[in-house]
Amino acid sequence: MFAILKREVKAYFQTVTGWLFIAAVLVLYGLYFYVYNLRAGYPYISYSLSAIAFIMLITVPVLTMRSFAEERHSRTDQLILTAPVSVGKVVLGKYLAMAFVFTIDMVIIAITPLLLMSYGTIPLGESYAAVLGFWLYGCACIAVGMFISSLTESQVISAVLTFVALFAGYMMGSICNLISESGNLLTKILGCYDFYTPLDNFMNGTLDVAGIVYYVTIIGLLLFLTGQSVQKRRWSISSKKISTGVFSTGMIIAMVAVTVVVNLFVAELPATWTSIDVTSTKIYSITDDTKDYLKSLDEDVTIYVLVSDASKDTKLDETLQRYESLSNHIKVSYINPAANPTFAAQYTDSSVTSNSMIVVSSARSRVIDYNDVYTYSYDYSSYSRSIDGYDAEGQLTSAIQYVTMDSTELPVIYQVSGHGETALSGGFTEAIEKANITLSDLALLKEDAVPEDAAALIINGPTTDFSEDDASKVIDYINRGGKVLITCNFQAQGLENFESILSACGMERVSGIVMENDKSYYYSNTPYYLLPDVNSSAYTSSVSGSYIFAPYSEAITYGEDTDDTTYTALLETTDKAVSKTDAVNATTSELEEGDAAGPFAVAVAMEKTIDEDTVAKVVVAGSVEMFADSADQIVSGNNSAMFTDIIAQMVGDSDLATSVIPTKDYTLSAITVDAAAGILYGLGLMIVLPVIMMILGIVIWASRRKK
Repeated sequence: MFAILKREVKAYFQTVTGWLFIAAVLVLYGLYFYVYNLRAGYPYISYSLSAIAFIMLITVPVLTMRSFAEERHSRTDQLILTAPVSVGKVVLGKYLAMAFVFTIDMVIIAITPLLLMSYGTIPLGESYAAVLGFWLYGCACIAVGMFISSLTESQVISAVLTFVALFAGYMMGSICNLISESGNLLTKILGCYDFYTPLDNFMNGTLDVAGIVYYVTIIGLLLFLTGQSVQKRRWSISSKKISTGVFSTGMIIAMVAVTVVVNLFVAELPATWTSIDVTSTKIYSITDDTKDYLKSLDEDVTIYVLVSDASKDTKLDETLQRYESLSNHIKVSYINPAANPTFAAQYTDSSVTSNSMIVVSSARSRVIDYNDVYTYSYDYSSYSRSIDGYDAEGQLTSAIQYVTMDSTELPVIYQVSGHGETALSGGFTEAIEKANITLSDLALLKEDAVPEDAAALIINGPTTDFSEDDASKVIDYINRGGKVLITCNFQAQGLENFESILSACGMERVSGIVMENDKSYYYSNTPYYLLPDVNSSAYTSSVSGSYIFAPYSEAITYGEDTDDTTYTALLETTDKAVSKTDAVNATTSELEEGDAAGPFAVAVAMEKTIDEDTVAKVVVAGSVEMFADSADQIVSGNNSAMFTDIIAQMVGDSDLATSVIPTKDYTLSAITVDAAAGILYGLGLMIVLPVIMMILGIVIWASRRKK
């Protein structure tokens, strides 16, 4: 076999064929690597590899067409077929030679993530999973080409048929979708030749064991079929040797059956065994909180996904498979809306988008809109948005808990109204719903006291004063161990009764608007668009070390800690900040007469022990805008994450901690490659290296022709 391998490798590099193949792949990869990674700053080389998958349809036929067809045409195959070496070794030697040529490309490509490391954080796990997947995909394509080459003595026919076969494998997923969106027996059979879908799993950051098994078994089957094709030429067919033909046919059927059975077996294994999450942000991994909860689940829950099987979101499907494998009580079912358009109407009156989910138990159901699975950041200069978070686990765990909880276990948070308060934005009400908490309005004027079932109160930036009676109701609630989140509006001054609530908690508003004079701590060249320091605490556990956007904020002062009361500054400015008492007439953000000098706290938490089992908790934020969607989008959801932390602390006694799974980062930050280095790497990979290889190939070929 090694003699065959050595002979074939020499043949590829003593002609232009091997050099041409390597150069063509590098040219296309270099082009996309320059555009996506060097210019656009994407840290994922999977983008570039996905873009060049089609090139294998063109280059592989050129590489494989001569493997057997040329030798059959020139009759030199007789020398090999009569040599004292088995057909299997001949086939394997030729295949390994072609795979070696392709592997040279992959080794060069594998170096490119290392080149990017000096310009930012590169997801090496995802990068090399993509390289492995593309290498397996390419090797499978080479096996197809070699098998077809063994069927004909015409290199042209071999190349054309190989292209057709590879194109069919590349497009098979779309072909099956055209035949039937819901799937049928024919699409299942055709799907066995779907080459691209397993590759897609590798590109999405999964080390897919099922994909590895698929490509390896397909390669093994095609090598076996190539051996059988060659075997027919080695032995003449006659009635005396009918047994050889029968034996070969039986072996072919057996090998096909083994390939199918192995892949079916692997497909039935739990996703946690076959799909290894190598993403840098662990998008697909399930947190320990969810795993522990699913282990204790004792009710059946069905997750209906409203999309055809062919159009499903592969990332979401990966997550759903993991849920299904973690509990026997979880079942996932795909419902094609085209075939069953009224299905969703059984559970909701609202329209739902494709890939939305309906989580159903015997008690109740919840719809998870597909738009809530991902979070987005917005570029207002170009009016575009991009995905920056993946919240499938958070939404699913919350929904499963909701549909299996006893109705008496669902806590209620009251949003105080009647004093010009600002209603919570949609993203923040969704955060409360995600925590399986009911949000209700509370008009204190109509109540004798804060309701007994109140898990917490939200007083969001009142603009008119409380009555003395309303204020006393809130103070009494706090003194009983109540939990309250309060935000302030710097424009609403002279609210004596509202401020008495803060005084009862040992806190006080500082008149004016805070302006920061350290450019590192404000946004968009606007000193009152604060980006304060986030102090580490239970109320900021998800955002410690991140940015919080607190525009139009006023400062909050607070008292000294006592035996039963503690204060924690959650957000603080620098000592360069000032509080402008007359912001309208201010001519500078610097300290002027009448201003207060920083540093300031712009969010404070108070905890007061009432008795052995009861602790009152009050959080006061100086900016009513802080808990608004517009501010949240500036910092990619950090404000809502802090809001969720606060709510979780306030209702923590209700065992809802596992329902608040934070959103996972979807991508890493873009890298910044300076223009000169980008051009240097791009030209080197896209032009210089391929040209050198082509020149070498031509020189070697020309020198051999002269001999």
